[in-house]
Amino acid sequence: MVRIKNRWMLVEFLNPDLNEVLVPFSASKIYHAIKDSAIHNFGDAGWGTIGVSLSVKYYSTTTNLCIIRVGRDHLPVARAAVTLLTAIEAKPVIPVVHHCSGTIKKTQQAAIEYNRVVVARFRSRTYNTDSRGTNVGHLDDYLETSTKELEQLQD
Repeated sequence: MVRIKNRWMLVEFLNPDLNEVLVPFSASKIYHAIKDSAIHNFGDAGWGTIGVSLSVKYYSTTTNLCIIRVGRDHLPVARAAVTLLTAIEAKPVIPVVHHCSGTIKKTQQAAIEYNRVVVARFRSRTYNTDSRGTNVGHLDDYLETSTKELEQLQD
C-alpha cells in the first residue's frame, strides 16, 4: 500500500492598504483564488498537478491565517500559485507563507504560536489606544477557541 504524502503551508493574507481592515474571506473563496492563480500562471497543467491534493483545511477570519494542504510532489507549484496570488474576490491581498511542513502537527504548532504573536500585537494596539483594555477578553477568548480548533484538525 502506498502512503500519500502531503505538505502543509501556513499562509497569512495581508492587506496592502495598511489603513483598511482586510475583509474576511471563506475557505472556499481562498481555494478558488489559488485555483485561478494556478491556472493563470501555470495553465491547466499547473492546476492539474495541484488540483487533486489541494485543500484549505483552516481559515481564521480574525487573523487571516490559513492552513493549506497539498501533495508533497506538487508543493513548488502550489507555493508559487499562493505567492503569485494578488487578489481574492477582487480585493487585493499579499500572501505570506510563514511555515511549511510535512506534518499537520508541526503546522498546528506554528499556527498556535503565530496566533499568540498576532494577539499580542492586537493587545498592544488596544492598550495604546484605550487604557481600559476593552477588547482583551475577546482576544483571550479568540486565542482559546482558535487553539482548540487548530488542535482538532486532522489529516
